[in-house]
Amino acid sequence: MKVKECMCTQISCVNPETNLTDVAKLMKNQHVGCLPICDTNKQIVGLVTDRDLVLRGIACNKDANTTPVSDIMTTKIYTVTPNENVENATKTMCDCQVKRIPVVENNQMVGILTLGDIANNNEINQTDIGKTVEGICRCGNHAKNNE
Repeated sequence: MKVKECMCTQISCVNPETNLTDVAKLMKNQHVGCLPICDTNKQIVGLVTDRDLVLRGIACNKDANTTPVSDIMTTKIYTVTPNENVENATKTMCDCQVKRIPVVENNQMVGILTLGDIANNNEINQTDIGKTVEGICRCGNHAKNNE
């Protein structure tokens, strides 16, 4: 199965200057826990999660109304392409310990593949989904990046 067959294409991007309050409101309205940060050419320059808002924003006493999302976003972005096999994408997710991975084609973001997209796909073996979750979480492994 290809990534394009199960990725989400309904994505909203924010620009790096968007303040944390507006990012949080958009996440709430869209019922998402992650937003890509894109430049004017729709090229992804970062990602921000609801966890980032709490740990890198609120917990660090950032003013949510004036702090740009670029101050807290993750800039080391792992991506996949729409024509990649889902198995390769899940391996990348495990190797990089990420629950969501942007889908990029011709240097532009065209979708996002999430752990939820994979779990909700009836064509993907439940055992493989479990292995992906285990690989992403790596329970007991404290080598996780700056989260």
